[in-house]
Amino acid sequence: MAAFYPNMEITDNKTRLRSLDFFRGLTVAGMILVNNPGDWDNIYAPLEHSKWNGCTPTDLVFPFFLFIVGVSIVYAMATKKTDPANHRAIILKAARRSLTIYALSLILNLIPKFDFQHLRFLGVLPRIAIVFFICTVIFIKTSRKTQVWIFWIILIAYYFIMNFIPVPGVGPSNLEPSTNLGAWLDNLLLTPNHMWSGSKTFDPEGILSTLPAISTCLLGVMTGTWLRRKDRSPENKVAWLFSVAVLLVIGGLIWDGFFPMNKALWTSSFVLFTGGLAMAALTLSFWLIDVNGRKKFTEPFVAFGSNAITIYFVSGYVPELIGSIPVHDDGLNSNLWQYGYHHLFSSWLSPVNASVVSALVYVSLLSIPMIIMLRKKIFIRL
Repeated sequence: MAAFYPNMEITDNKTRLRSLDFFRGLTVAGMILVNNPGDWDNIYAPLEHSKWNGCTPTDLVFPFFLFIVGVSIVYAMATKKTDPANHRAIILKAARRSLTIYALSLILNLIPKFDFQHLRFLGVLPRIAIVFFICTVIFIKTSRKTQVWIFWIILIAYYFIMNFIPVPGVGPSNLEPSTNLGAWLDNLLLTPNHMWSGSKTFDPEGILSTLPAISTCLLGVMTGTWLRRKDRSPENKVAWLFSVAVLLVIGGLIWDGFFPMNKALWTSSFVLFTGGLAMAALTLSFWLIDVNGRKKFTEPFVAFGSNAITIYFVSGYVPELIGSIPVHDDGLNSNLWQYGYHHLFSSWLSPVNASVVSALVYVSLLSIPMIIMLRKKIFIRL
């Protein structure tokens, strides 16, 4: 199942961080890679999500992107935030963006069958839409200190909600896939027909787990605020951010002992651990690219990051389009996507290697039009 993240191209070009585009693009490339294997039954372990508890490299993609959204909010809105007269316009614009993202998610979920009876209401795009809007309001209307308080209050409250509130009709609180409080709420409000088709008992981007996802984005907001400070040297910024990142990772590992890391539940330990890694990755990118000017080989990822919404649509729609073209191959009914995969990859590579090589080739091919668009300064905005 493909996942989509919106471009969120909301950074002021005058203060734009190349490292932020690079990090966004790297995340996008990772998303395309893990969501387009040649064969879903043959995938290298690091390119799969955790079955339940735990955290694989693939599990980092979504929280990394939400973190990036938070950083982008600051770079886009910090200047205008200083004048309260701008607040209403900023919030209305954020609402329009969020509604646009949600509408895009419905379109993507409906293609190609237009099955409204089983239309998924939540998912990756809706979560980004909701989190983006809420974090925009928080950033515009609160101080840095209040944002820190909100970050921790959400994580601690979520810990108590998930671990101490009994589940109606089930019994004591638990963190099992189909009987936790979040799954109960999803079944109550969404019903199985409008949840993730891979489960029908819970939605990995469900209602309750959206709360800690807000904290992931707020961590990006706080990081962006620190990076924009003019009273700190780049060396000071990097030192502080790396230190905080290490503490967050350690905190996540400690909390994992009694509130396990879990992407589907978006547990508080998962927020700290993945947020710390995201902060460290962006800080390293900032130090190498924006401070020391190490821009060689960054262009393909900057291209992905600069036109993320375009590549998301293309990366998800192209397989659907090609896969809808029937092909009769060696007496078997197939489609053009499977035909190409078989003759180009699986006919001469081992199953897992064919699967990952085809995904890498797909990412590489998609980078070509993105690089051309970047060089011609063509940017598609929401």
